Amino acid sequence: MKQGKMSHDQAEQSFQQISPSPAVSGRARYRSLVYGLHVESNLPIPGALQDWSDAAVDTWVWLSAEPPWPVEPIDSPQQVYHVTPYRDEAGEPVLVVRRYLQTDDFRFSYSDGTEFIISRDGTRIWATWPETSTLEDTAVYLLGGVFAFALNLRGVPPLHGSAVSVNGRAVAFLGPAEAGKSTLAAAMAERGFPVLTDDVVVLVDTADGLLVQPGYPRVRLWSDSVKALYGREDALPPLTPTWDKRFLDLTKNGHRFQPHPLPLAAIYVLVPRRRESTGPRIEPLRGHVGLSTLVAATYVAYDQNKAKRARQFDVLSRLLNHVPVRQITGYRDINRIPTLCQVILDDLRSRGET
Repeated sequence: MKQGKMSHDQAEQSFQQISPSPAVSGRARYRSLVYGLHVESNLPIPGALQDWSDAAVDTWVWLSAEPPWPVEPIDSPQQVYHVTPYRDEAGEPVLVVRRYLQTDDFRFSYSDGTEFIISRDGTRIWATWPETSTLEDTAVYLLGGVFAFALNLRGVPPLHGSAVSVNGRAVAFLGPAEAGKSTLAAAMAERGFPVLTDDVVVLVDTADGLLVQPGYPRVRLWSDSVKALYGREDALPPLTPTWDKRFLDLTKNGHRFQPHPLPLAAIYVLVPRRRESTGPRIEPLRGHVGLSTLVAATYVAYDQNKAKRARQFDVLSRLLNHVPVRQITGYRDINRIPTLCQVILDDLRSRGET
């Protein structure tokens, strides 16, 4: 028979069982800064920016570990919160999200056997993976959808996209999968513009306006993008030993990472053409169309109550009212992405935003 839900005090005591101070435990602790969060982990997170500050920890991550309390069985139908429509080669859902009935924590189960448990307030994360995967593979999930979900739980609605620094202000690129967001960010990096974030755009609402938080000093690229930008598919190092994806290291070869938050100057929503044309078309997005476009670009939140949804709509509405949001129908040919950079820069310059 199930007991009542675990209280906050009970949960905190359980967390403390595996989170003693380094001085007491003698175990190594690693600090990183991810999307504005000060993160402490038991193993270094591949690709994350090291945090040298003494700021209070926002999020704890335990890699190759599960919570110290017995977890519930995960085969109850009522626990299933989300099943992705995407399928792997075997036809299985790539991701299934469940919620524990006792603790209100969440479990992400990926089809390759990698799993995450995320506390109900988004401040604690545990990760395990099978022998066929690696820590690097797990970090891909962690720095993407897992952290995005944790941010949602904390009341911060992250957007699916990339952002670069242009004259000290953030310019974000949003759009559907394979629209060219990361490729565009990498192309901008080749022109000397610092990259602020890739994959997840985190907005923080402050008295001075909306700020974009830095992510991590890498841009993840598929092999066709690497070939288009650098001449051959193996021009960049592999992201993991097992994935067909590579990364641009923003700490090497003259590339730059923007490690501090920046005010948001503009958003471009990328819409690939179905067939080639002579050039891109840029159109403003306003009103209901603009708001629905931004909502569609927000990472899915599987646990959004009315208050959180209202907060999300408020932030996105203010964004739409104070920041230029434009849809850009770009080139179908990925080799023309560098040209798209100049089109965007010319548009920013013509509107006095750079």
